[in-house]
Amino acid sequence: MSKDAELPRRARGRPQLRPDDETRRLVIEAARHEFHASGYARASMAAVAQRAGVSTKTMYRLIPTKAELFRSVVSERISRFILALDAAAYATLPIEEALERVVLAFGTLTLDEETIALYRLVLGESDRFPEIAATFYDSAVHRTTEAMEGWLRVQCGRDLIALDDVPMATGMLRGMMIMEPQRAVMMGLQAAPDSAEIAARAGACARLFLDGCRRAPKG
Repeated sequence: MSKDAELPRRARGRPQLRPDDETRRLVIEAARHEFHASGYARASMAAVAQRAGVSTKTMYRLIPTKAELFRSVVSERISRFILALDAAAYATLPIEEALERVVLAFGTLTLDEETIALYRLVLGESDRFPEIAATFYDSAVHRTTEAMEGWLRVQCGRDLIALDDVPMATGMLRGMMIMEPQRAVMMGLQAAPDSAEIAARAGACARLFLDGCRRAPKG
């Protein structure tokens, strides 16, 4: 028998199609690059399809509009934070370490260069496209705030901290972690902080926050 005869023959017929979930991930990744390169106004569905290596027909079937494409890009990034905020895993940690991890996850997401680039895009083009500001607020700001607020409420329920106004305290915690470094990066005064700088700030913010709201030991 010849060597060629020993090789398995390729099945005839149409090649196996790529699952929609995988194709959708490729499209979202391509859209992320296209929005960063071209901005929202100049980004086109055709350019995204070309970057993703899919047909425009397939892309429109999976994500039919540019507004929905932008929402998908934002939601994909925020989902990483929601996954990182694993309340079940944090429940076994001391409150100091757990809060530091929560703040670190938030800072890592928000002070990332790509997130800041998205924020710049929204600020720069929201006058012409108010829908992208609404998308960013709903999919990014509101979701992360809701997740952090929910975690703080659980800690109040465990009697580990005392907060009279959880939404206000959540806003203070968020601002303490990101406001100054984010503003400096947005104004071009410094580069985005690296992971070590973010971790150090998260630890400092967690300690300062807890010093203001920790429950005194009973008895």
